[in-house]
Amino acid sequence: MVILFKQKEVLSRAEALTPQLIKWRRNLHMNPELSFQEVRTSRFVTDILNDIHGMQVQTAVGFSTAVVGTLSNGPGPVIAIRADMDALPIDEENDVAYRSQHDGVMHACGHDAHTTIALGAAHLLAEKMQKGEWKGSVKFLFQPAEEKADDHGLTGAPYMVEAGVLDDVDAVIALHMSPEDELGTVKMNDGYSMASVDVFDAKIHGTGGHGAYPHLGSDPVWMLSQVLPALYGLTGRRVSPLDSAVLSIGKINTGFASNVIPSKINMQGTIRSYHPDVREVIHAELKKILAVVEPLGGNYELTIKPEDPALKNNPRINKLIKQTMKELYPHFILVDSPFGLGGEDFAHMTQVAPGAMFFLGCRKAGDQIRNLHTPIFDIDEQCLPVGAAIMAEAASCFLTDSN
Repeated sequence: MVILFKQKEVLSRAEALTPQLIKWRRNLHMNPELSFQEVRTSRFVTDILNDIHGMQVQTAVGFSTAVVGTLSNGPGPVIAIRADMDALPIDEENDVAYRSQHDGVMHACGHDAHTTIALGAAHLLAEKMQKGEWKGSVKFLFQPAEEKADDHGLTGAPYMVEAGVLDDVDAVIALHMSPEDELGTVKMNDGYSMASVDVFDAKIHGTGGHGAYPHLGSDPVWMLSQVLPALYGLTGRRVSPLDSAVLSIGKINTGFASNVIPSKINMQGTIRSYHPDVREVIHAELKKILAVVEPLGGNYELTIKPEDPALKNNPRINKLIKQTMKELYPHFILVDSPFGLGGEDFAHMTQVAPGAMFFLGCRKAGDQIRNLHTPIFDIDEQCLPVGAAIMAEAASCFLTDSN
């Protein structure tokens, strides 16, 4: 009976917030900002946090647009809730009242929902704190630039980690929208769940020459034709089939005229893997493959820029979230599998503190799938109070159980 009453109370509080959550999310959706440019979003978040009784707010934590809110109810454990705030360079195609008002910029990855859910969780936890329902501290990490690294190869998470936001944290949790799944489905996975992200930049040099006399020089295009099959076969022949990994080439630039053999080719791509050992193997094999151009009369340059480590979910933190979800929403479907080879810079945080991310179904019943990073991405806004309730109750349970 106690648990049942607790469930009803938590759900009632979350449901009461729904109109406000929808209003916040639509405000953010209409005013998206790109990575490292979240000035308005940061101010929006700061204003809301400042209105929460007992909330201590810090701005420019590690980066000018980062915001950290802290609720503290005496000594005890500390848990952090992280939400990313940036949008993508995409033109929205949805015909809705809350459509993006900024041409070429769109919240197509659900970060508007993530931010809203964290704000909702902050309100719920503040209410519980006033009633003395938990002891310790909760930190709300509103992070810029999850989508794109800067010229130093860094996204928002490592900047906040370097600033010390997790130095006193015992656990950190986050969620992500899952548009493939209807509301009522949650994806969780112990261990490696999303891939490390590396960006490589390769240049193949030859002499170039006249298109009519290729034998008088060295042709980097011909060399590339030998390199490409080996690159695409790398993960299938040099990495165990039991390990997850992919290498994709996204950009090749060369040439100026039909009758001129170019002297150089620029090529860029991405490397994704779960295990650090596999990551090292791919780096080493990539160098070997490019070295094939040397006996063909060319040479190469290779730069590999690591961006994000693989996301590794802590089983203990996952168990806490699962138990919370089952108590609040016993009818929800739990899918236990890795999330794929997409990258997530939350992984920087789970390297510092035990943490976990789960994917929350957000597709409207009967609607088409509106995939992440597409111009038609959208969500069932009823996922907002659900996400806020799960995050708030998981944090509260962690603080209560750890005392």
